[in-house]
Amino acid sequence: MLRIEEIRAKTYEERMTEALSAIPLYSSEWTNFNASDPGITILENLTAFAALQADSISDIPYEARRRLFALTGFKPGKGKCARVLLRANGVEEELTLPANTRFLLGGMVFETNRAFKLGGKLIGVFGRIGGEFRDFTYLRERDIPVAARIFGDHPEADDALYFVMNSLPEAGREMICYITMADGVRRNPVEDRAENVFAAIRWECYTDQGFREIKVRDFTGCFLFNGELRLRMPDEEAVPCHEAPVEGYVIRAVLTRANYDIPPCIAAIESNLFEIWQRDTLAGSVIYNRTDEIRVTHPLSRHEHILVFAKEEKGSSYRRYELSYSGDEPGRYCRYIPGERDEKGEQRSFTVTFGNGEDTFRPADHVKDPVRVVLYNEEIMQRYAVGTVLGYDDQELELPASHLVQDSFCLIARRQDADGAYYYDFVRPEKSDSDALWYHLLENDGKIVIEDAGAFIGAELFIASLAVTEGEKGNVRAMSYFRPEYPIRGVRWFNPGAGTGGAYRETLRQLGVRFRKDVDTPYTAVTAEDYERIVLDTPGLCISKVNAVIDEVENLVRVAVLPGTGEDFPDLSPIYKDVIRKRLEERRLLTTRIEILPPCYVPIHVRGTVYVRRHYQDPGSEIEKAIRAQLDDVHSKRKFGEPLRFHQIFRTIEELPCVSFVYELSLLPENSHLAKVEDSDIYPRADALCTAGEITIEIVSDEQ
Repeated sequence: MLRIEEIRAKTYEERMTEALSAIPLYSSEWTNFNASDPGITILENLTAFAALQADSISDIPYEARRRLFALTGFKPGKGKCARVLLRANGVEEELTLPANTRFLLGGMVFETNRAFKLGGKLIGVFGRIGGEFRDFTYLRERDIPVAARIFGDHPEADDALYFVMNSLPEAGREMICYITMADGVRRNPVEDRAENVFAAIRWECYTDQGFREIKVRDFTGCFLFNGELRLRMPDEEAVPCHEAPVEGYVIRAVLTRANYDIPPCIAAIESNLFEIWQRDTLAGSVIYNRTDEIRVTHPLSRHEHILVFAKEEKGSSYRRYELSYSGDEPGRYCRYIPGERDEKGEQRSFTVTFGNGEDTFRPADHVKDPVRVVLYNEEIMQRYAVGTVLGYDDQELELPASHLVQDSFCLIARRQDADGAYYYDFVRPEKSDSDALWYHLLENDGKIVIEDAGAFIGAELFIASLAVTEGEKGNVRAMSYFRPEYPIRGVRWFNPGAGTGGAYRETLRQLGVRFRKDVDTPYTAVTAEDYERIVLDTPGLCISKVNAVIDEVENLVRVAVLPGTGEDFPDLSPIYKDVIRKRLEERRLLTTRIEILPPCYVPIHVRGTVYVRRHYQDPGSEIEKAIRAQLDDVHSKRKFGEPLRFHQIFRTIEELPCVSFVYELSLLPENSHLAKVEDSDIYPRADALCTAGEITIEIVSDEQ
């Protein structure tokens, strides 16, 4: 059997030569091999068809390959715009940012997706710990490098954190804050920060009815991670509160459950933030639900490349209206009224109205999305025609840009009715309605692939809305300073947290790599290394060291775990044991038993005599410090049960600049059940770690 590569390798000429040479084997009467012979013509057509089939025999369409991966549970990762939370410093009065406001960072463009009101300030931050208030207002200033344990060293239920504002957003609106935690804690990430095994918080706002519980989306995991707080204002009217040390509008977080492994320590708090998205809109389609006077405010207004569409009947397609600078004109016209121009001479808005005369057309009232206004920049206006729907399978059409934002992409399909008049439909990717134009978008390549033309065969396609993104590049680092397209004097814009989510759409090749990696990654714990890796990566926990030992006789796996909570001798709490056990139970072999062990600490006593060089001040302290560092398995890279070698301790002391030579040295574990001595080396048990015990070193001055 021929392989696919061999079938595809043959050219048309080679196939034709083979066919001609085979004719005498089938017919001795066929002697005319000239191109004018009808039989040769038929043979040429059949050979060309065979060549085309061979060329496409292994060319599996994109959608077919995507569905094959979907059968295994894998889908390409969607392309996403990076999202950044921005803060404005220097806003003295309430400021409104309209939708599509553009901000620049180097060569990248970021945009708002809706209008925002900027105003209120955070005037105080206070912790109520054990019934007493502590002032943490300095957390507003990033320039003050002091972190605060907001619930104290030992958080308890009913401890609270107060945010005092000089004003709050309107009822039902959201206020976004960003919490930056202090560095130094290595905690495994979690998929869902709303699930927290250590604590629970009730959020409240002070209103004219007293403190009322409010809805909050907490992406900090109850103050364990850097992240945002999205606080929804209550329906009741917020009023100033006198309970905190500073009067103002109060939102507070009250602990209802507190079993923290590490007390929360915050480095900074930012309030009244707003979202921007890394994308550059080159064509925009704006929907209006009114049919009288329509005011359009959009950054693309300055290019003045505008199309207006309206529905004249319920459930109908759109009709295009030409722009007119005069009043009512017969036909499909709308009046275009330019807006005021800025200091650069650019137009930032305009108004559209529709006529009411007998010979004029206008949008229908009480229909869904009666008016659409499409705006282009200069580049897209010159290339906004995409092509014609021909109706064959997997028709590809080029677009005027690549790295597109799928959620922002839309096409205009133009068709003709029985009278020859044009009507228009706005078609988004992968629309599954009956007789719809079904196509998918190749965002990275800047193409569309039409899989089902539906009732749109012969339709002409045009760009309706299009935006481009720069993928992962938009995940900018924290504390980057942004520049608005239209600067506001005295206001500086920066992001307290890094940008997140930016990515190009995953290609099928990348999906294949991820699929193979997942297949090669063991999910079930079999070896000791599997158990150690699974425990080390337990979501939400701080794990410093793990040691797994398999007892094949008892079919038992003993797992010793050292929490990374920063304590001198951390213990394994019941919460840690429960979370680890639940994770291992999902991955163990069916008949295998699991035993989770806390760390055991073995003090090692050191005795010896050391000769030191003259002129060194307090050499005993230096020697003791070096010995304690070698015996500290909790904070070093030494593993559970790792032998403590006598020669390593000896050499460490001997190599100190103050030491002349080591005359005598001995090591002895305090507990012989946890560690044994063999040939002067110490062998801890599999769940034990060495620590420094009594260190008795006799210091002798070297007189030579």
